[in-house]
Amino acid sequence: MQESNPLPRLPHRQALWPYFLVAPTVLGGVLLLGYPLVRNLLISFQRYGLGELIRGDAPFVGLRNYTTVLSDPEFWEVVHRTLWWTVVNVVLIMVIGTLVALMMLRLGRWMRILVTSGLVLAWASPVIATTTVFQWLFASRLGVVNWLLVRLGFESFEGYSWLADGPAAFTVLVLLVVWQSVPFAAITLHSALLTVPAELYESARLDGAGSRRIFRSITLPILRPIFGLVLCLEVIWVFRCFAQIWAVTKGGPGEATTTLPVYAYRVAQSLHRYDLGAAVSTLTVLLLVAVLIAYFRQLLRQEADR
Repeated sequence: MQESNPLPRLPHRQALWPYFLVAPTVLGGVLLLGYPLVRNLLISFQRYGLGELIRGDAPFVGLRNYTTVLSDPEFWEVVHRTLWWTVVNVVLIMVIGTLVALMMLRLGRWMRILVTSGLVLAWASPVIATTTVFQWLFASRLGVVNWLLVRLGFESFEGYSWLADGPAAFTVLVLLVVWQSVPFAAITLHSALLTVPAELYESARLDGAGSRRIFRSITLPILRPIFGLVLCLEVIWVFRCFAQIWAVTKGGPGEATTTLPVYAYRVAQSLHRYDLGAAVSTLTVLLLVAVLIAYFRQLLRQEADR
C-alpha cells in the first residue's frame, strides 16, 4: 500500500509572511504602550517637578517617591475606595450582563435583534457623550431623575444636588459605568451561551432540573473560561476608569469619588509633582496585576480540584 505524500512545506518566505503582516500592529502597540510605561517608571525614581520639567534635568532619588506615597494615609484611603469601587461595579456588571444574556436566549428573533442593537448603540456611544447625558439626567434643576422622583411622591428630591453629596455622587458614577459596561458583558456572554448544546438543556429538564440548577451545573461550568475572561476585562476597565469620574465630579465632593487614577492625576497636575504621580501610577499597575494574579491562581486551583 502506497503511503500518502506529506503536505508540501511552505517556502521560507511564505512561512514568515504572517509575521510580517502582524509586525506593524505589534510594533505600534509596543511604541504606544511600552514607551509611556517605561517613561513613567523612570520618572517615579526621579525628582521631577515643574522646575525639572522646564530645565530638563531630573536627578534620581531612588525609592524616595514610593516611600512618600506609601507613608501617606490619604493614599491608603484612596486604595480602599478604589477596591470598593471596583468590586461594586464589577459585581453589578457581571450579574446584570449575565441576566441580560440569559434573557436574550428566550426572546424571539426580532426582539433579540432589537435588544442587541440597543446594547451595541449604548456600548458604541462615546464616553464623554454618555457622561454628559448622565449629568443632564441628574442635574439638580431641570433634571429628569429629580423630576420623576418628585412626581412619584418623593418631595425631598426637589432641587436635590446629587453631585454635592459623596454617596449620591458615588452612586451616579456607578450607574454610569455599569450602563457603559453591561452591553459588552451581555453580548459576549450571549454569544458564548449560543455555543452550549441544546441537548444538554433538554436532558437536564427531562431529569427535572430547574433553571437555577441548569445554570449552576451546565452553563457555568462550560462557560467558566469566558466568564473569567469577561470578569478580568471588566476589572481592568473599571479599575483604571478615569474619564467618567473626572468629567462628572473631578474626584469630589471632597475625596468621595477619588480613585487611584484620579488621585495620580491630581497629584501630578495640581501639585506639579509628576514624580509622585508617576509613583502612584506605577503602584496602581502593580496593585491591578496583583489582583489579577490572585484571581488567576484561585481559578487555576478550582480547575485543578475539578
